Amino acid sequence: MSVSDIDLIQAWKQVLTLSKLEPSQTVTVLTGADTHPQTLRCAIAAASDMGAKVNRLDLPPVNAEKSLSRDSLAYLGTTPLTGNPAAIAALKASDLVLDLMTLLFSPEQHEILSGGTKILLAVEPPEILCRLVPTAEDRTRVVNASERIQAAKEMHITSQAGTDLRCQLGEFPVICEYGFVDQPGRWDHWPSGFVLTWPNEGQSRGVVVLDRGDILLPLKEYVHDPIKLTIENGYVHAIEGGLQAEILREYMASYEDPEAYAVSHVGWGLQPRAHWSMLAHYDKESHIGMDARAFEGNFLWSMGPNNEAGGQRTTACHIDIPMRRCTVKLDGKPTVIDGIVQDQEGLARAERRNQLKGIVR
Repeated sequence: MSVSDIDLIQAWKQVLTLSKLEPSQTVTVLTGADTHPQTLRCAIAAASDMGAKVNRLDLPPVNAEKSLSRDSLAYLGTTPLTGNPAAIAALKASDLVLDLMTLLFSPEQHEILSGGTKILLAVEPPEILCRLVPTAEDRTRVVNASERIQAAKEMHITSQAGTDLRCQLGEFPVICEYGFVDQPGRWDHWPSGFVLTWPNEGQSRGVVVLDRGDILLPLKEYVHDPIKLTIENGYVHAIEGGLQAEILREYMASYEDPEAYAVSHVGWGLQPRAHWSMLAHYDKESHIGMDARAFEGNFLWSMGPNNEAGGQRTTACHIDIPMRRCTVKLDGKPTVIDGIVQDQEGLARAERRNQLKGIVR
């Protein structure tokens, strides 16, 4: 169901307040051909009403001839800012950039952030933005989880389906995504609510078995039959299974880049208002799948670049895979058990769900 402009403006004001927007600061709204018009007008209205100086920078699309998908995360690295110093200068001169285009995994984004400009990405449909407005409590929970990763040397992921993956940690920072930008030079994504890091280069190994109901992004498909991925020295060396495994192999091979098969970020979802079932209700081209990335208790891992964390891999191919019912351990201590987050909030929600099982089966 659609949301009203009033509701979306209020949602924007909440996010901008959490992002510490102050009167007279400069906000630039970055837009492209696929920017949602309601999201745009409400962002401008909210920032203007809060006293900001608001500009709009609209840039043409790129990569259409290269990508097999219309998803904005299907081909990374080259953006409308590539080789566009005038546009970069405008964004660097802003206090806050509202990215309604998708400027992810690009050197230009890092350049803009390095000067202290904040960037908030928001490209999901308006009703998803309103349902997943971030809170200060989201930040606290994600930061607490990040501190556990920061102190760990190994992440070990298992599942009853057969996953047994070990990732050595410590070379790369831990990233908190909680949906707003409250510090200079910070990037975040509204909506979100998860924590992640990258394994040490070449130091992840084992087997990942995608079970029925796990999700492939940006393909935006639920897995129908098991897919087995064998990982050695930080790279996926085999993708085995039925039709979906074949589609995934062909899709990744189309990039003609061996770095596409490197294990990228690993972490878990912490957003209880995000839903695993969301993909079943939306057309593929209407969203980028943030519910899938953020729903509470998922194990979210990926293949592809690590330049977002300061690494050298800049492959254009990025595969995100949210998995259900996994157990995640840090140095042997579980943080997620069979898809249940082992903190106070996660355990309490699991108890409520167990009570409902006696009513609905």
